Amino acid sequence: MNNKRNAGRVVSLVALVLAVSCLTTGCGKGEKEEAPEVSVQAATAATTDISRVVNTEGIIFPVAQSAITPKINAPVKKFYVVRGQKVKQGQLLATLENRDLSAAALDNKGAYEQAEAAYSTSIGATLPEENAKAELDVQTAQQELDAQQKLYNSRQDLFKQGALPRKDLDAAAVSLAQAKSAYNIAKKHLDGLNAVGKQGAIKTANGQLTSAKGKLLNSEAQLSYSEVRSPIAGFVTDRPLYPGEMASTSAPLLTVMDISQVIAKAHIPQSDALQLHKGDAATISLAGLEKPINGKVSLISPALDPNSTTVEVWVQAPNTDQLLRPGTTAQIAITAQTVKDALVVPAAALLNAKGDAAQVMVVDSQSQASSRDVKTGIATGQQVQIVSGLKPGETVVTEGAYGLPDKTKVKIEKPETEASGADAKDKDTDKDDDEKSKPDAGSKKAAQPKANSKNGGGSKD
Repeated sequence: MNNKRNAGRVVSLVALVLAVSCLTTGCGKGEKEEAPEVSVQAATAATTDISRVVNTEGIIFPVAQSAITPKINAPVKKFYVVRGQKVKQGQLLATLENRDLSAAALDNKGAYEQAEAAYSTSIGATLPEENAKAELDVQTAQQELDAQQKLYNSRQDLFKQGALPRKDLDAAAVSLAQAKSAYNIAKKHLDGLNAVGKQGAIKTANGQLTSAKGKLLNSEAQLSYSEVRSPIAGFVTDRPLYPGEMASTSAPLLTVMDISQVIAKAHIPQSDALQLHKGDAATISLAGLEKPINGKVSLISPALDPNSTTVEVWVQAPNTDQLLRPGTTAQIAITAQTVKDALVVPAAALLNAKGDAAQVMVVDSQSQASSRDVKTGIATGQQVQIVSGLKPGETVVTEGAYGLPDKTKVKIEKPETEASGADAKDKDTDKDDDEKSKPDAGSKKAAQPKANSKNGGGSKD
């Protein structure tokens, strides 16, 4: 009896094994084996605008800054501004003790007025008077010379006639010689006044006036240095002294920064600098800033930094809300080149990239992936421009292409993020369907008595 039971069990086990084998391997003899599919992710080559962007870090600087150092050593009399206050160009910021300078300026002003009066007197009265006197002396000497000449001639005639002694003729000759000498002296004096003396007197008077004026201007300048004014418009960022402390010519008294615009200074490799031009669009980003601030490249250094062998680049941007503070490190993105309607693919689709040459796996209409050589252009962090080797609308593999043989049949899957989103949507839909299929409380209560009446109908009868 037991043997029969064991034999039956063996037969049943063999039948079960045969059934499982038939299900797993297939019972048909003429079925063709299908090629295996490889699951990949893919994207479509599309046309869009793409830009070559140079990313770097930079330090924020004000567009203008002035560390105001006094030109005289004097105690601070009064400050008119505090740190953080906005000031205008030419506004009075502080005054220094200046009573001694005021007295010196007043003294020099008096000396200048005195020199000015002396100059007017010399030019208007002294020189004309001296010239008139010299001319009168020449005329008088000329008249005396003419009289002595006539007297000598008449006495010479009388002497020749024997009517005049020799001594009278000699006396007339001596008087004539003296008259000639006096005339020559007066004439030379007049000529000297006209040629040199007048010009020299004018220069002397003019030099005295100029010297007095220079001393006055110097004293007024020294007095003006006691008033410290802002050379630029901006904000007071530093004021180290207090009223009464000594201001020195060797240390700044105040610092004013113009932060209406800022300059982000960055050092980039020479290869990136060759792609930039003055006026290129750029953005400045900071941690905590809601959106980047737009700016432009204002300077590209023509020489390399000898220490870092990089090129210094300035990006200037408006700072109307004072969100960018000097001294802050910022992220700078400079758009070096923009190509309109470029053919782009995801950067993950490139294989064996070397220079501007690379390969992509293209999926055809039969879902077969084949390798293709392409030439690349502008590359960003997410996208790459395809210059040649690909057409718009073609599908390229973005994940799962490494080591994939040509003509491999592929199955395109959605990215995990999209799939998870779709699953969540499906779950929400199923949940809604379940909620709709569940009966509400009223229906449960209505159905319960009916069930009880059905179950208990026989006992009542």
